[in-house]
Amino acid sequence: MLEVKNLRKEYGGLTAVRGINFTLQPGDIFGFIGSNGAGKTTTIRMISTLLEPTSGTAILNGADVRRDPMAVRRMIGYMPDFFGLYDDVKVWEYLDFFAAIYQVPVRERPAIIDNVLELTDLTVKKNAFVQSLSRGMQQRLCLARCLVHDPQLLLLDEPASGLDPRARAELKELIAELGRMGKIVIVSSHILPELADFCNTVGIIEKGELLAFGPVSQVVQGLHPVRVLRVRYLGTNGDLKHFVEAQQHVQTVELAGDGELRIEFDADEEQQAALLAKIVSADFKVVGFREEEADLEDVFLKLTTGAVN
Repeated sequence: MLEVKNLRKEYGGLTAVRGINFTLQPGDIFGFIGSNGAGKTTTIRMISTLLEPTSGTAILNGADVRRDPMAVRRMIGYMPDFFGLYDDVKVWEYLDFFAAIYQVPVRERPAIIDNVLELTDLTVKKNAFVQSLSRGMQQRLCLARCLVHDPQLLLLDEPASGLDPRARAELKELIAELGRMGKIVIVSSHILPELADFCNTVGIIEKGELLAFGPVSQVVQGLHPVRVLRVRYLGTNGDLKHFVEAQQHVQTVELAGDGELRIEFDADEEQQAALLAKIVSADFKVVGFREEEADLEDVFLKLTTGAVN
């Protein structure tokens, strides 16, 4: 378990992180969202023991980042936004080097290297030189390097930066698999729609302050307490609109184009089903009925102002 307690970082008169708190459990994939300069990277560096907090702390499985940083480092894998790769080194040699740094026994290294290469889909590149890899493969190699010592916490700072759509999709599936393996994963990213696809928890930070934290659905629901329904139908616009406006739990009804209504609805799914049953029993020809999924990007834009430290 990771507990972040009142974590704060000051640089002279500048406060980069303002006493943030959150807790993550094994299997959590945490999407850490914020504009450039919001404090994401500073927070990640404090958790990874690369920066000492001004006050507060983070505790990973009982090890405190301030009192026992070496114990924390043995349990984390950190993938920064910009990372270096050694030229004229083969992929397996690169991983073997880092396995040695983490004191992985020599006899165990070949099997571990094969396992992380398989997990990151780099087996065919085992004997390739690292400088010959594409940007996406280099990202996966860096992630494989973070896994050689089987960490409990992965810190990924903008892991999809510079990747093409296919490489981003592959990386997204890999991160989801790491969550299924029981690892805690913190992902800092600007690609908000993709974060919503595989993160079960999100945090939104601005000017060093954590504005929202919790399960994705809970954060979205907190900002959008009213459900938005979309109804597609055949027939005259006005008839169905007037019918729906008279039903319980309906707050507003708008025409959303030819043959479609947008309904703000303040009840649960059972009441949604009841509304649909009433519409159908009144002989309206419904061809589509769905709840509009709230967009994490919309939540971010509503909570933040774009201000930086």
